[in-house]
Amino acid sequence: MASRPPPIRLGIIVPSSNTALEPLTNALLLSINASLPASSPKLTAHYTRIPITSISLTPSALSQFDPRALLSAAVLLSHANVSLIGWSGTSSGWLGFAHDTSLCSLIEQETGIKATTSILGLNRAMEIWGVKKMGLVTPYMDDVQATIVENYNGIGIEIVERHMGVERNGDIAEVGEEVLDGLVGEVVAGGVDVVSTFCTNLVAAQRVGFWEGIYGVPVFDTVTTVVWDMCRILDVDLSNVKEWGIIFSKK
Repeated sequence: MASRPPPIRLGIIVPSSNTALEPLTNALLLSINASLPASSPKLTAHYTRIPITSISLTPSALSQFDPRALLSAAVLLSHANVSLIGWSGTSSGWLGFAHDTSLCSLIEQETGIKATTSILGLNRAMEIWGVKKMGLVTPYMDDVQATIVENYNGIGIEIVERHMGVERNGDIAEVGEEVLDGLVGEVVAGGVDVVSTFCTNLVAAQRVGFWEGIYGVPVFDTVTTVVWDMCRILDVDLSNVKEWGIIFSKK
């Protein structure tokens, strides 16, 4: 009897107060695995956390995203012989996209394992779709949101935005679908090319197929974008993945 191929291990770094991304990522991987031929290697997720409890532009909040903390987490994941490392976080939205590019280079230099992030995946997807105008839905404070908008304007993306003014990261996962439904509808009304639900502690990825069915606009959730980009880099066939969004139709 032929042996089953070893699994493809995805190493994922998680904000410590995040309670949404692990269940959503696990559910997404179940769908991806179900879409693959029986002979294909299956994907498994392996997690480690870094201390993050609040999202703001204060020095103490910004210090939570010190690359050294992320690099230490990546080294721990490398002990599990993961195939790729992903930062399932949106911090470069306000820190600047170069922060994630530099982080991935540091991880690869230290561990020999390639890396990506939620925001690098999101930005790659927007490039593939030729996005010029994005609907941005986040739970963040005014100044955090304004900085994200400024960073996207800086790469030529016009933004229609809605945000909720939440600072404590642990509260974000409590935002209900009815709130997200309303905010997504509001940004779609601004004539956007795509919508992003932009925070990996939003319980939103499972709602993407619903929104795309109603509005006919792609929705890129940041829990999904890191997994999509990891699979893209690893050349996993995603063409038969259903219900998690049109993002899986391209790579």
